[in-house]
Amino acid sequence: MIKFNEPNGGEIISFENGAIQTPDKPIVPYIIGDGIGIDVTPVMKRVLNYAIGKAYGVSKEIKWMEIYAGQQAIDICGQLLPQETIDAMKKYRVSIKGPLTTPIGNGFKSINVSIRQKLDLFACVRPIRYFPGTNSPMIESNLTDMVVFRENTEDLYTGIEWKPNSDGAKRIIEFIKTELGESPFRFENDCGIGIKPVSREGSERLINMAIEFALNEKKDTLTIVHKGNIMKYTEGAFRDWAYDLVKNKYQGIINDDGTYSITCSKSGHVLTIKDCIADNFLQQIILVPEQHEVIATLNLNGDYISDALAAQVGGIGIAPGANIGDGYAVFEATHGSAESFAGKNRVNPSSIILSGEMMLRYMGWDDAADFVLKGVIGAIQKKQLTFDLARARAGKKFIRPKSREKNTAEEIKQELMKLVPGATLVSTQGFGDAVIDNM
Repeated sequence: MIKFNEPNGGEIISFENGAIQTPDKPIVPYIIGDGIGIDVTPVMKRVLNYAIGKAYGVSKEIKWMEIYAGQQAIDICGQLLPQETIDAMKKYRVSIKGPLTTPIGNGFKSINVSIRQKLDLFACVRPIRYFPGTNSPMIESNLTDMVVFRENTEDLYTGIEWKPNSDGAKRIIEFIKTELGESPFRFENDCGIGIKPVSREGSERLINMAIEFALNEKKDTLTIVHKGNIMKYTEGAFRDWAYDLVKNKYQGIINDDGTYSITCSKSGHVLTIKDCIADNFLQQIILVPEQHEVIATLNLNGDYISDALAAQVGGIGIAPGANIGDGYAVFEATHGSAESFAGKNRVNPSSIILSGEMMLRYMGWDDAADFVLKGVIGAIQKKQLTFDLARARAGKKFIRPKSREKNTAEEIKQELMKLVPGATLVSTQGFGDAVIDNM
């Protein structure tokens, strides 16, 4: 059994009347993460601590409490995801984690997916925006500014599947043929089977969160993204339930073009609700990204869309993420653990820093969050870059070596100075310093 060290003087975040109540000294659990987690997570904590102090002086403070998952948890107790970690996330309600690696092979699903399901974190929220100075393949990168609400607990990510030739796969195939009278299998031998559950309740709570966000932030459009032309009773149902919610709960009015409009009762702001087929949407975010602001979609679509959008603004390394449920939230770095770079103090910590910025806003500490955002923008604009950010900044001009990790720091510095004139090459910790200096 693991016993975590609760910090002295800390208070527990509560959830009352449908809203998070943050005390002045909240206890916030964190998971340092695998691989480069040891580099980026401490930097995130230092940046957030500084921003909080700058915004509120000594009146507010996060009381950090380390909990364990991934390789660290295996080393301590032999489990990838101890029950004590889940219990702590539930008790303290708001937590943040570095990247986690799930061992390849059978027997254990993604740690990230397990956390989402055990805490019922039904919304994966991914804001995608352009930071001036970041290299992007887009001509007008600043036009990409969206927040993706991805359903987080259903769809194919439930992991209900059977491998080819397994007893389970054979039984499902036989049931579909004999009991349902369907013969959809062209090659029923060597055929894996997966199930895609999509419920009205699961869909409506995700869509409702997206609508409330769009109204509160005075966004002009919300797009329901689906593949309902093919998967009519799952993806198509998601679209239909969205419009039912718009009409019945928000008294939405249909427009001449088939979209709906709803009006915020508090501000009078008008939000337009529309839908888009997923493959067409992936084209639109390249051609006309300015036509979309808030996105509500199912799990698999959201996975593709959020990564594609991140690529449009400079890559997943600067993309934050949050997993949010009713009264619980886990914020996270959205990139991998990059084991080969662990401990080298070379990688970009922007993803987890910006996830921390999202966490501060969720806690209601907007002034501190504003300082974090200002610091990241300033550091990138002034070309204070880690090696991977600098490589991204160099874009197509940079020819990536076959073994990047074997390059010496001096070799990297000399090459990047040619490609990004005026840049200052900084370490992971150095980027944190740059963020603080630019607050």
